Amino acid sequence: MKNYILRNVQVVNEGSIATKDVYLKNGRFERIDDQINLKENAQEVNGEGLHLLPGLIDDQVHFREPGLTHKASIATESLAAVAGGTTSFMEMPNVIPPTLDIERLEEKFAIAANCSPANYSFF
Repeated sequence: MKNYILRNVQVVNEGSIATKDVYLKNGRFERIDDQINLKENAQEVNGEGLHLLPGLIDDQVHFREPGLTHKASIATESLAAVAGGTTSFMEMPNVIPPTLDIERLEEKFAIAANCSPANYSFF
């Protein structure tokens, strides 16, 4: 996976906007700073005029797994969420069988650990 430095991006965070460089390593945010100089190889991207916003948290989703995966699954719906800028979700227990005990909850955590690109939790 390529590494990138986004130069001169308008970083929106905690009520302020500041021009920063952003280092992405192996698809993850590694560093945000006023100026980033690396010894390792990274493709530089001019981010002037672009904004980097915090990821969104969706605190009420219905992914339908287990039991109703013909409608949606944790894998498909978390990918769609990430594509739209949602980085974290909290899923409601609208599934068959219902998530009403610790065993069912642990099953859902195991499913998400194997397929979700987003942060997750379950009610």
